[in-house]
Amino acid sequence: MSLKDASVAAGTTIAAIMQRAPVAQLEARILLGHVTQLSRVQLITQSERALTADEAQQLSQLFVRRLAGEPIAYLTGEREFFGLSFKVSPAVLIPRPDTELLVELAIQHLPPQGRALDMGTGSGAIAIALVHARPDAGITALDVSAEALVIATDNASKNHVQVEFLRSDWFSAVNTQHFDLIVSNPPYIVQGDPHLSEGDLRFEPVDALTDHGNGLSDLHTITSGARQYLASGAWLLMEHGYDQAAAVREMLSAHGYAEVQSWRDLAGIERVSGGRYDAA
Repeated sequence: MSLKDASVAAGTTIAAIMQRAPVAQLEARILLGHVTQLSRVQLITQSERALTADEAQQLSQLFVRRLAGEPIAYLTGEREFFGLSFKVSPAVLIPRPDTELLVELAIQHLPPQGRALDMGTGSGAIAIALVHARPDAGITALDVSAEALVIATDNASKNHVQVEFLRSDWFSAVNTQHFDLIVSNPPYIVQGDPHLSEGDLRFEPVDALTDHGNGLSDLHTITSGARQYLASGAWLLMEHGYDQAAAVREMLSAHGYAEVQSWRDLAGIERVSGGRYDAA
């Protein structure tokens, strides 16, 4: 196996690949498991197993793509989120641990037998994780991307849950329904932010990352429009950027939400803000 071109020769053992892989050990293990369909334990117990020509070719291609910066989740086509497995592709954002806070808060704020709306569902991770934890709930999830909705629908089937999916530009397809909770992880990165051209973000759908403005326009659209679709006493919860909590709280207060507050993620960053809507 050549480290210069990341090629893997047929007949190379798993042990040899792990010793000389051109990517990080954990990444090599994930990619090897994906190609060989062996578990982490099996990769250890079968370390002298030689790769077939087809496996070697697949692994070589994956190494090249990873060295070019392509996210592991897109290479394997899946990512774990909230203890569940999700299919992902470049048509959807890769679910991140930070967003698990939004799911935890949604579980807490959704009343028994409540109805929730997930706006901008992408892979369906938030909606599916929520209904998996709260099977008593009715969940509707929307996205403007038809490609994303295909993936989200597949993920619901994969995780054996029922979610109503709608193709909608924010509230356009919601009609007159009312919900006991609205959650969203909308595009909130400021246009021109250097992070958009770094790391995994380079490969993710840009329209799901940025509002192509100041990072607050979609958050404002949701905040101002949600009151029409929230039942009295229901909560609106939104994920946002690391430095946007104060602005989002001000936005929520300006639109008449009560108990406005922000919650911190495991890194101590104010990651989710929300408020309760009380009908006059």
